[in-house]
Amino acid sequence: DYCTFFPLMVFTRTFKIPNEIHIKRVPSMIPVPSLAALILVLLATSTSATASPSIDPFFVPTSSLKLSSSTPTTSPAYASKPSKQHSSSTSTKKHEEEKSVDIVIGIDGGTESIRACCFDAHTGRILGKSCAFPYVTSHPFPGWAEQNPEDWYECLAGAVRGALASLKNGNDGNDFEATIKKDTESIGSRESEYNVLAICCDTTCCSVVALSSDYKPLRPCLLWMDARSAVQARQIMDIAGEAAKVAGEEITALFPSLRVNSAGQGPISAEWLLPKAMWIKQHEPSVYESAEVICEYQDYINYRLTGRMVASSCNAAVRWHHDGWEVSEGGKEGDGKENDKLHAGRPMKLYRELKMEELAEKLPRKTLAMGEVIGGLTEKAASDLGLSVGTLVVQGGPDAFVGMIGLGAIHPGDLCLITGSSHLHCLITPYPTSAAGTWGAYRGAPLPHLNFAEGGQSSTGSLVRWVRDLVSSSIEDGEKVSYQVLDEEAGEIAPGSDGLVALETWQGSRTPHTDPLARGAFVGLTLSHTRAHMFRAIMESVCYGTRACFDALEAASQQHSELTSTSGTRIKSDEVVIAGGATRSPLWLQLHADITGKTFLLNENTDGPLLGCAILASVGAGVYGSVDEAVKRMVRRERSIEPRDGIRKTYDKLYKNVYLRLRPGVKDVVHTMAELRGGASTMASGETKSIIRVSSGIDSMQVKQNNIWGKHCPNNLRGGDSQRVGSKANAPVISPSLLASDW
Repeated sequence: DYCTFFPLMVFTRTFKIPNEIHIKRVPSMIPVPSLAALILVLLATSTSATASPSIDPFFVPTSSLKLSSSTPTTSPAYASKPSKQHSSSTSTKKHEEEKSVDIVIGIDGGTESIRACCFDAHTGRILGKSCAFPYVTSHPFPGWAEQNPEDWYECLAGAVRGALASLKNGNDGNDFEATIKKDTESIGSRESEYNVLAICCDTTCCSVVALSSDYKPLRPCLLWMDARSAVQARQIMDIAGEAAKVAGEEITALFPSLRVNSAGQGPISAEWLLPKAMWIKQHEPSVYESAEVICEYQDYINYRLTGRMVASSCNAAVRWHHDGWEVSEGGKEGDGKENDKLHAGRPMKLYRELKMEELAEKLPRKTLAMGEVIGGLTEKAASDLGLSVGTLVVQGGPDAFVGMIGLGAIHPGDLCLITGSSHLHCLITPYPTSAAGTWGAYRGAPLPHLNFAEGGQSSTGSLVRWVRDLVSSSIEDGEKVSYQVLDEEAGEIAPGSDGLVALETWQGSRTPHTDPLARGAFVGLTLSHTRAHMFRAIMESVCYGTRACFDALEAASQQHSELTSTSGTRIKSDEVVIAGGATRSPLWLQLHADITGKTFLLNENTDGPLLGCAILASVGAGVYGSVDEAVKRMVRRERSIEPRDGIRKTYDKLYKNVYLRLRPGVKDVVHTMAELRGGASTMASGETKSIIRVSSGIDSMQVKQNNIWGKHCPNNLRGGDSQRVGSKANAPVISPSLLASDW
């Protein structure tokens, strides 16, 4: 090699070739001595060489050479170099000295598409543009939602190639032909500028996949929003409750894993993995028996990238009823059975009571924490993505909770609010305490040494949109009133909307009062109220509900006396990091601060999932020694919104004296109405039938054929709609983080 590179070094220095030039290893078929001799002849006959005696031909700065990976790849333009396990104190200095840029790729697997984006591995700055590839969701029956797992991988490959293509000449990454074409020219040739250190992926949580012995999907994925397992979710609580009654114990004493479901009071969400696995066992027994692995989107996509089947400890902690600390650390405790140490952190006692002990053997055997290295890209994956074989793949997790990392909410007391069609509230707690009206706290999530609890509001951004659409219906040209106009009009109304108050539970209530039958209300309407009053009242009601969720989370986190400070005062979160759609409305942002009494913080980059993946990838690649250190370097606050003192006091009175009294009053009425009108379904001859009708012109058989696997399911197995059993309305309950789909 030196025989080749020594004359190349001299050639580079003498002829002032740009330092960024990327010198590749010489292919073996070229005679090395001949090439060296040719370059020496060029040097000897060059007037530049004799005219520049001051240049030392033996001095070559390290920045002038960038050797590409010796591993062959279909797209050497983005070859990744081996991870440098260097200390973070020197990483920034080295980064500044080098001309090339270390990059990591964040990948966000959402409900409708998968996105990829390149980031500077040291600063977290976006490089190029994000690229998204959509995939298809099938709804074979009302309440069902399925996707083809193969689509996830194919779209991921396209998204990564598109993100890489955007690095070249400002390409936006959305040229389909350019991003899919696999030759080097389609990706670019500026190979010295970027070194891909690692990639990391987040995905929707509880998108459940059944795989054969050769890891091929046996059926379509049950998407997170699929509610067919509502019956099984109720069965789990009923069976556990009956067992606890017989044993004369509290349900959480007998089955500690149920503590995360409102301190054992339930309900369990139809979203979660356990009820979905139970549905497959009960209604597709051949699929269940044939399944070598039952896993999630996250696990499947990482297997396709690395050939390793591992679970994310965050997914396991928040949606599998696992102890996130024990499963990530290997565990030391069982509950009396000899093989329980092999399944440390898993709810083996609950599995046995449900007669599903075999599920422990079907779940991924190994669990890794977010930020740990799963492995390197396989040869096929490297070819598909346009990266080098062995490029590091780092463990991610659920999109919303990777988003917590990207927002910088990783310390006890940190509170974040993620807004979209719904609101999701997450609080990092010192202990894994639980209480009614909250979900969690989950031990070992989002990271193994942390705990967090969550709350949620079902309809928030969707409610604001509903009002906007309602007041726009009379406009002749079909144009809708802009949110900006409504914001300005509502801003002229006094706090309290001149006596008009709303209850925001249009689509049921998640927390702090779990009630799928809850409905919304306007109270205090008069002929003097305008669309501006309605718009402001709705915004205020969402903020009242947010305050109620914050209060419940903080109360739940303070169940232990150890949570009091030395002065005896309770720990309270005074700041909230906010992201999502609500940040686009200055009025709504200010109302959140005024009504909750907290300071709201906005980050420079509010795309928490993608930035969170970049942070985890940088840690896995060794750029930073910990997630905490990476967050300090890569997450930047942009501005804050403070509560206005006088207005805060006004809203404090309205919250305590009006809003909190409105909910129980409306509850009795809407529950009675649900009984009188039959809720969302009817009972006939003892058979559960869905009241939700298929669109006119499409019969049920056509709907069945929409399923790409062609599975047949009779009506009485659907289970995804609100159902009536006896005289009770039993709408499926969905946990708060479902809103992650519309981040």
